[in-house]
Amino acid sequence: MIRLLCLVGLLLVVLASPAAAHDVKAGADLRIAQTIAGAELTLVVKATTRVPGPLRVEVIGFPTAPTLDLRLRSVTDGRVVTGTVAPGRPAQLRVEETGPHELTVGAGGETAVIPFRVLVERGSGWEFLIYGGLFVAGLLLVGGLLTGAFNRRGRSAFVVTAVAAAGLAVAALIVVLDPWLPARSPDGAEPRPTDSLLGRPYVQRVVTTVPAGPAAGEEFVARVELFDGATGRPADDLTIHHEAMAHLVVTSEDGRYFRHVHPLRTAPGRLEVRLRADRPGRYLTYVELERTDSGGQLLTGAFTVTGPAKPATSSDPATLSDPAISSDPAIQDAAAEAVTVTPAVPQAGHAATVEVATTGTPRPWLGMAGHLIVRGADGEFLGHVHEMGTPGSRLRFTFSFPAPGRYLAWAQYATDRGITTVPFTVEVPR
Repeated sequence: MIRLLCLVGLLLVVLASPAAAHDVKAGADLRIAQTIAGAELTLVVKATTRVPGPLRVEVIGFPTAPTLDLRLRSVTDGRVVTGTVAPGRPAQLRVEETGPHELTVGAGGETAVIPFRVLVERGSGWEFLIYGGLFVAGLLLVGGLLTGAFNRRGRSAFVVTAVAAAGLAVAALIVVLDPWLPARSPDGAEPRPTDSLLGRPYVQRVVTTVPAGPAAGEEFVARVELFDGATGRPADDLTIHHEAMAHLVVTSEDGRYFRHVHPLRTAPGRLEVRLRADRPGRYLTYVELERTDSGGQLLTGAFTVTGPAKPATSSDPATLSDPAISSDPAIQDAAAEAVTVTPAVPQAGHAATVEVATTGTPRPWLGMAGHLIVRGADGEFLGHVHEMGTPGSRLRFTFSFPAPGRYLAWAQYATDRGITTVPFTVEVPR
């Protein structure tokens, strides 16, 4: 019997370790990319371990970020706290309860309102059985040993030890089955909708600009309004998708202008970002997002820029930070030297490998070492894949071009100097 106890105990220790790898923790940081005040940054809301308690907010700039004004409001009771955050100077706000909150972020005359939930992990209901079984088994084991010491026949010790082994076995069984047992929702989690099995309808979009006819060289606001596909009401239930509420890609029809930005939520179902285009013409927009219980979507739109071309100048650092926006044709040619496509003549429908030589050491951006965005020459297709985790100074992507034709592509990665965009083209023969 003692051998059986030792064997069960050893099984409990050995099999307990993998179970932890399957635990879904509420204590995870929330990372949200934002394009605000001409800067690309990632706001990090650190995991909350208790309430009332501190809520730490940090900001990561690419390469730098402005000082951000913060306003945290509890949706439940309206309680508000404020603070400021900058790179190297995190903010520590205080939360009094779990549940829905709004974090308002302001800089450079722009404001974003980020809805999120303060979640605090609570123990699984099965933990009571696990630790209770271990506790009872321990007591019975000690009792059995004491009984055996004073009882020569040992029958009572055998019974007590057998019960202890049974309790230990139950606890071990629960630990082994823990990954498949239903987990308790963390405190503050949103109740699951009754129709979640059916999912929610996709969203509809309206893409506009403010002003309605932006002029070349002048700043304007690109606005995306989202509506529920069934009710027509504002769709305001986006989930974080690759560390952003939404990814907006804007290109001119000829591909000479390219921006990959992360618009601000300015109202329920409304996303906005400030841009500046250097040449007139038609511009195409692509919004990547994911709605809760609905899956990912790619929404398209277009707008027109008027007036004479105004190439970027040194007085426009926001525009010059992205080489794909420059009007210098040499940039397109020089970029091609850094890109290798294998096979050299890719075939439609077959995977190709795209390698990009980097200048500097890439750092994670949007959770990845690099991004590859591919657009069909006619604008009807857009693809977005991520770097495969290749060590060294080269980024490697796998991409399958869907059909013969000419494709415009942009590889992007972040270093300590900022975000680098490498534009190039690929011809896929028939």
